[in-house]
Amino acid sequence: MENKKEAVISARKLKKSFTSQDMEQIIFDNLDLNIYRGDFTVIMGSSGAGKSTLLYSLSGMDRPTSGEIEFSGENLMKLSDDKLAVFRRKSCGFVFQQIYLLEKMSLMDNVITAGALVCNNKKDIIKRAEELFEMVNIPEATTKKCSSQISGGEAQRAGIVRAVINQPEVVFADEPTGALNSGNSEAVLDVFTKLHYNGQSIIMVTHDKKSALRGNRVIYLKDGKISGECDLGSYQQNDIRRTEQLDSFLSEMGW
Repeated sequence: MENKKEAVISARKLKKSFTSQDMEQIIFDNLDLNIYRGDFTVIMGSSGAGKSTLLYSLSGMDRPTSGEIEFSGENLMKLSDDKLAVFRRKSCGFVFQQIYLLEKMSLMDNVITAGALVCNNKKDIIKRAEELFEMVNIPEATTKKCSSQISGGEAQRAGIVRAVINQPEVVFADEPTGALNSGNSEAVLDVFTKLHYNGQSIIMVTHDKKSALRGNRVIYLKDGKISGECDLGSYQQNDIRRTEQLDSFLSEMGW
């Protein structure tokens, strides 16, 4: 059945390879993929399957060897490095396993600095930052602290605020809960769920099934190809059927 959703990213015949000692190592080849606006897309696969490389290719952080990527009407393959950097700044938000907050700046200043790259109105940036910090349950007093003074979960939630301060078209998350304990992981995943409910397009790479359950679409990458995908629908907490559906899909994929 044809998908009627709008594709915010459309990749065609995508290839990424490296040459080492005159041998070509292919990460993925002839890969076609649509990322739909408003979806929470999860990319899974075994270690070394190329999940992160695909994520960075779709965002313009890494250039594929060949193929086409259209992102909100822009052909990323035709943009110069400088124009690609500007495009990422406006259209992409990034959340990594390593949080990368500037340690000598407060959480609020980290976010304001990121917002100033796109918006010149500091009052508007601060207002949006305050609203976002409230959404992720970080109190005002904590926003004045540096990352070294707070928990990893709080720092990652602040990192998400920084990622969405400029209202990006797509948030790209690479193992965002990989370095967190279970409690902090749940808090971070709750933020992604809120963003998704509010219409934010998200692509997340993860090896964690609990994280994958938050997405509405799960793509499985194997041997440089998309081996299959699973439509989970909207997330509902403690949905046993959803868990069983994902378990069945991952078993079929050989996970």
